[in-house]
Amino acid sequence: MNVKFTILGEPQGKGRPRFTAVGGYVKTYTPDATASYENLVKLEYRRQCKDFRFEKEIPLDVRITAYYPIPKSASKKKRADMVAYKLRPMKKPDTDNVVKVVLDSLNQIAYNDDVQVVDLQVRKFYSENPRVVVSIRESAPANE
Repeated sequence: MNVKFTILGEPQGKGRPRFTAVGGYVKTYTPDATASYENLVKLEYRRQCKDFRFEKEIPLDVRITAYYPIPKSASKKKRADMVAYKLRPMKKPDTDNVVKVVLDSLNQIAYNDDVQVVDLQVRKFYSENPRVVVSIRESAPANE
């Protein structure tokens, strides 16, 4: 089985946890922007993939392609190179934070736990249509 879905809008990364003191104890919480994006990922997965869930024994291959907006300040030449994928974004959010927010969001939704992900590919491009495209499938056996 192969599922694929798209999250429209600028790619977001997982924010660092925040801390607050409550009654002499430290409480940890997820920043609002991260929580909102995680909910968007869950919503789009459920809407586009019809609540399909991989069995917990299945090793998974996940492909994440993040399309970042082209800066308004880009020259015509740079813009053309960005659209042709000749120039790639080396900007925040970092690749690892994009992965973290997507994989964490899909825990108990698309799969039991993200420990099932044994193959992972992440790619970053510029686009006139910013979005994140996620593909999940059963991992093929490795050929050494």
